[in-house]
Amino acid sequence: MGALSGITVLELSRVLAGPWCGMTLADLGADVIKLESFDGDDTRGLGPPFLDGMSAYFACCNRNKRSLAIDLRSQAARPLLEALVRKADVLVENFRTGGAESLGLGYETLATINPRLVYCSISGYGRDGPGAMRPGYDYVVQAEAGLMSITGPAGGEASKVGVAVADLATGQNAATAILAALLQRHHDGRGQRIDVSLFDTQLSLLANVAANALFTGADAPRFGNAHPSIVPYQAFAASDQSFVLAVASEKLWAQLCHTLGRPGWLSDPRWCTNAARVDNRESLCEALAELFIGQDAAHWLALFERAGIPAAPINSVRQALDHPVALARGMRYELGGIPMLGSPIRLSGSPARRELPPPALGEHSDMIARDAGFDPQALRAAGAIR
Repeated sequence: MGALSGITVLELSRVLAGPWCGMTLADLGADVIKLESFDGDDTRGLGPPFLDGMSAYFACCNRNKRSLAIDLRSQAARPLLEALVRKADVLVENFRTGGAESLGLGYETLATINPRLVYCSISGYGRDGPGAMRPGYDYVVQAEAGLMSITGPAGGEASKVGVAVADLATGQNAATAILAALLQRHHDGRGQRIDVSLFDTQLSLLANVAANALFTGADAPRFGNAHPSIVPYQAFAASDQSFVLAVASEKLWAQLCHTLGRPGWLSDPRWCTNAARVDNRESLCEALAELFIGQDAAHWLALFERAGIPAAPINSVRQALDHPVALARGMRYELGGIPMLGSPIRLSGSPARRELPPPALGEHSDMIARDAGFDPQALRAAGAIR
């Protein structure tokens, strides 16, 4: 039994943020019904790579779901839609603002059918305000909400993050909000509407960088692989390859100085506190760089591991996937011939599900229609489902 067993989710979303939210709920045990157009989620066609016709992109965010291929504009589909809404606990949608309402699927309409429905809207800039009508794309939001301005080499070109972090974090925020709304419903018996946006999420992810700007009124520069408020906390080059070093406390600084045979650095007024090291980062990092280039990365990483100092090689994606921790923690598995990553959420009493591979388009249309009390062949003949 999953933690969310007995919870039914209707996922009327596509691409990444909404599907990531739906997959999180599905992993936790919810029955997630993915309502797709006859063309399917956009990510079904985003590739290569493909495996037996399935794109890796679609597979990464749609496990443990059932797929219903349905024409939301068809009047013949309306009775099935309303039946599903009556039985649902949660609905997740990421239409453009006004899109759900044009289909008769807006919150006010569905709340009259099911007042207990938790209705989650995911958008680029929120359902109100000056950006409400704008489409939302992760890349654009990374640029507009400040992330790109602090990402990339110091003095170099602004850069996006290598994965769609605004989408992914928005999906996680949506899942968190849904769980909170379900808990609230347990107390008062009523559903509610949730409004989660990529812009709000990305702005909040600026975290300490945004706090620095609020405190000082100054804009945030790019630091590349360094940290604006902690030194040394960056990448360094060994004789063969680079590694990262994270000295995030005065205790670790003392350990580093002793480990490197430089106890005198502890009393050097330029470096004796983190604030001093931040002010004098160039001189310290130059001294460290000169030291580290004299040995290979394996030497330094072994030394730091023995001393309990956080450091790591800069692994490739393949190296990360093959990492002993990933294997020991069961973060890789295969289902239905599709290789996947596991859920990072570990519950001792209700572990994450590993039951359904990412579905083929409309794979469960007949089953879902029958469960709702409808004849799938009649619906198909009427053009309502596939």
